[in-house]
Amino acid sequence: MRRRALGATGIDVSEIALGTWGLSGDGYGALLHATVKRTVLERARAMGITLFETAQNYANGAMESDLGEVLGDDAEAVIVTKWGTDRSTSIARKRFDVDYLKQSLDSSRARLGKKARIIALLHNPSERALADGKAMETLKEMTQAGDLASWGVSVGSEASARLALSAQAPVLSFAYNVLVVQPLRAVSALLTENNTGVLAHSVLFYGLLTGQWGPTKRFVALDHRSERWTEATLISRIRHLDAIRPLVSGEVTSLRSAALRFVLNTPQVHSAILGPRSAGQLDQMVRDLAGELPYLSEGKLSALESRLQTLEVAR
Repeated sequence: MRRRALGATGIDVSEIALGTWGLSGDGYGALLHATVKRTVLERARAMGITLFETAQNYANGAMESDLGEVLGDDAEAVIVTKWGTDRSTSIARKRFDVDYLKQSLDSSRARLGKKARIIALLHNPSERALADGKAMETLKEMTQAGDLASWGVSVGSEASARLALSAQAPVLSFAYNVLVVQPLRAVSALLTENNTGVLAHSVLFYGLLTGQWGPTKRFVALDHRSERWTEATLISRIRHLDAIRPLVSGEVTSLRSAALRFVLNTPQVHSAILGPRSAGQLDQMVRDLAGELPYLSEGKLSALESRLQTLEVAR
């Protein structure tokens, strides 16, 4: 497992991170077997993955507890957890006030363990919350006090990214994949200039980029994807895969491999967050990166961009 420096944080991380939303049961429905979650966590660590991504609210905190049990005393492991979604009331709400963030530190530390190396991210804060500055300053102070290994923001727009960068946030997490390149590309020069640690999530676009769906694909009610795309949008997105399929040749053995390689070929990205729901899926994703750098040639990338433009893919 290759490692990369996470920007200027002084932390080295595996270039693949294990995301845990799918394991939590929140977004894709419950796992079929209760042992799968721990098996995937332990398998990921055994394969050399050192970066694990979660959120305080995943499974109402149970996901952090599982990570703490498996990784809490592991000096090499780094756990990225996200704060800002308060589920203590009947309707979840966003909170980035200082008191709530201090409570989040206490609860995350209790679940993850006293020795855990924690990077805390604000979880999709509004531009107003970022402009206020108090939330980012609180995380900065926690890091300076030694309570966190580092801090940052999970951003959803260019404006949010620019506000976080203006506050010198050392780590940003973006939704980024071959079909969704903004807002990361809009601020790429600033990311390089600031030497910002960059995590990419939604790398496989919630499963779309595995290339395993036909035009009649539908999702069950408890699956978040049932509300994410209309039927027409999903059909259109599946057609966009035609622009990516020519990448599959030689070391690039699948559409999933092409998608992962595209993300890790981006100079600003330091780790790609993947969300396997089984040890088998995890093994496949790790094998997708067999071979030498660069993961995709300039010629292949240039041809890909041309095909996406021809299909008029809004990215």
